[in-house]
Amino acid sequence: QVQLVDSGGGSVQAGGSLRLSCAASGYTYLTSCMAWFRQALGKEREGVATIDRDGSTSYADSVKGRFSISRDNAKNTLYLQMNSLKPEDTAMYFCASRTRSCGGIIPPRAFNYWGQGTQVTVSS
Repeated sequence: QVQLVDSGGGSVQAGGSLRLSCAASGYTYLTSCMAWFRQALGKEREGVATIDRDGSTSYADSVKGRFSISRDNAKNTLYLQMNSLKPEDTAMYFCASRTRSCGGIIPPRAFNYWGQGTQVTVSS
């Protein structure tokens, strides 16, 4: 089992920045692929970014050039640096992991473990 605890959300104005964190514990060798998802009110959960243990990354088109995903394998921690935030980035953000590699943006059903979510609100 893997436990994921995400944090770092908050309220910012458009153009601002936030950094999300996700701490993994338990059988962390099962976290080959880690990812960030988000879910806005009334919408489906969507993939934001993924990162493999070797550092390979993928991003949704909507966040390319503004968000950066990274991981510290020694600390078992995943990060999402979000810059130039827009009101449409407002959502609950979740970290997730799975035992197999990512290979790009993949759907939520492919992930085994989830954090509890952290709210990001961007005002115009």
